[in-house]
Amino acid sequence: MDWLGDNAWAVWLGLGFTLGVAELFSLDLILLMLAVGALAGMVAGLLSAPLVVQILVAAATSVAMLALVRPSVVKRLHSGPDLEMSHHKLVGQQGVAAKPISTLEPGIVRVSGEDWTARPYDEHVTIAEGEAVEVLQIRGATAYVHPVPRLES
Repeated sequence: MDWLGDNAWAVWLGLGFTLGVAELFSLDLILLMLAVGALAGMVAGLLSAPLVVQILVAAATSVAMLALVRPSVVKRLHSGPDLEMSHHKLVGQQGVAAKPISTLEPGIVRVSGEDWTARPYDEHVTIAEGEAVEVLQIRGATAYVHPVPRLES
């Protein structure tokens, strides 16, 4: 028992290493926080603190890591840019009318190199061929567009 008292730091190091390896399989960041607590217990053991103090340091460090560090790390890992897929990425983009567009006769717009069937967003507007448009909405396979205002000099 005397060897264990003198070399408790080695037990803490082994526990920290084991928890760190186990974290590689769980990926919850819980075992990693406990491993940091075990390493804090190891430091207390290297400073020749009594076993009770080593356990208290390891427990306090583990709880602090779980309560203070883990939530922000998990939030940062799980957040990221929103991924817009499909036709929703076209909303807000500008294109050019490839054929005249009116409420009575749908036309075609070219947006991001793709041709889309288009109708005017405002039913009272007619859009001429070659006019710049902005996609305001996509319904089914039809883009609802509005002409982009031009500054005339």
